[in-house]
Amino acid sequence: MPTLHTYATALLCLAGLAGCGKEPAKPATTSLEVTTLTVEARDIPVSAEYVAQTQSSQAVNIQARVSGFLDKRVYTEGSMVKAGQVLYRMDQKPFQVQVEGAAAALQRNQAALQVATANLNRIKPLAQKNALSQKDLDDAQGQYEQSAAAVEQSKAQLESAKLDLSYTTITSPVAGVTSYSAIAEGTYVSPQNSQLTTVSVLSPMWVNFSLSENEVQRIENDIKAGRLKLPPDKNMTVEIVQADGSQFPFTGRITFADPSYNAQTGTFLLRATVDNPKGVLRPNQYVRARLRGATRPNAILVPQRAVQQSGQGHFAWVVSKDGKAELRPVVVGDWYAESWFINEGLRPGDQLVVEGAQRLSAGASVIVKAHAATPASAAASR
Repeated sequence: MPTLHTYATALLCLAGLAGCGKEPAKPATTSLEVTTLTVEARDIPVSAEYVAQTQSSQAVNIQARVSGFLDKRVYTEGSMVKAGQVLYRMDQKPFQVQVEGAAAALQRNQAALQVATANLNRIKPLAQKNALSQKDLDDAQGQYEQSAAAVEQSKAQLESAKLDLSYTTITSPVAGVTSYSAIAEGTYVSPQNSQLTTVSVLSPMWVNFSLSENEVQRIENDIKAGRLKLPPDKNMTVEIVQADGSQFPFTGRITFADPSYNAQTGTFLLRATVDNPKGVLRPNQYVRARLRGATRPNAILVPQRAVQQSGQGHFAWVVSKDGKAELRPVVVGDWYAESWFINEGLRPGDQLVVEGAQRLSAGASVIVKAHAATPASAAASR
C-alpha cells in the first residue's frame, strides 16, 4: 500500500517532467563600461630625430712646404692650439745659407748696375755731340738694362730664399685641436711624406645626418596634403642629443642640403652648424639630431592603446550618440610620444573609446565611465 512519501515523490517527478520542455529565462542585457575621450583637432608642434655624426667645420692638413730634416715637434699631440702657434721646426741651416747666397748675388748685381748707370750717363752726352758712335750708346744702354734686370732677378731669388726659410717654422693657420704627429723628429721630410698632422676646428661644429628617399617623399606628400607645415623660412632648429641622452646646450641650424641623391646609401645628406665654444663635441662622434619647428595643422592625436589592428588594417571604437559601440576603420600617421596621428577615420567631436574596447562588439550598449584627457591638450600645454 503506497505511503505518503511515495505520493510526494511522484508529484515532484511530474513537476520536473512538466518543466523539461521550457527554455531557461535569459538574463537581462547589461551595458559595458568604457573610458572615452573627445577627439579634437589642434595645431601640434612635431619633431623628428635622426642618427648624426659630427664633423669639423675646418680640418686643416698641416704639411711641410719645403724638403729638409724635421728638427723638433713643438706642440703636444691632441692639445688645443691657437692660430699662428708653432707646431714644428725644421733644420734652418741649409735655408739660411741660401738666403745669404741670394743676398750676396743681389749686392753683386747692384754694384754692376751702378757701374752700368755711371757708364751710360757718361756716354749719353758724348754721343749727342757725336764724340762717340751710336753703337757705343746702344751698348751702354743695353748693359744698363741687363744690370737692372739682374738686380730684379736677385731680389726675387732673395725673397724666395727668405720664404723657404720661413717655411721651416711650421705654424697652425687655425685654432683647433691637434691630431697625432705622423712624422718623427729627425726624419727627412720630402713631398712624399710631407703630411705632418691635422688641426680640426671645433667651433662651429658640423652635424651631418641623412634622410632616406622614402622619408623625403613622405614629407613632401604630407606638405602637399596639408598635414605638415614647415616654418615660413624653412629654417628649423636643430637640437643635439649626446650619447648619454643629455641635450647639448647649444642649438644649430641647417646650413647645407645636398641636392644630389647618394645611390650607395639611398639617402640625401643634410648638414647642421652648431656653436661648440667649449669643445664638448669632437669630430666623428655619433649623436642624434632633433629637428624642431614643423607643425601638424588641425591634427588629430589619439593614444596608442585606443587603436587596434586586424587583417584589414587599423581600427578604433567610438561611441555613437545613442550610446552604441561603432567600429571605425582609421589610417594612422606618425608616432608622437605614446600616441598616433590619425590621418583618416576620425572627426573632431567623436567619442573615442580609450579603455574597455577589448570587450566591445558592433552595436553593443555602452556606458561612459570616465573621460580621459586628449593627447592634443597635453601637447598644447607644453
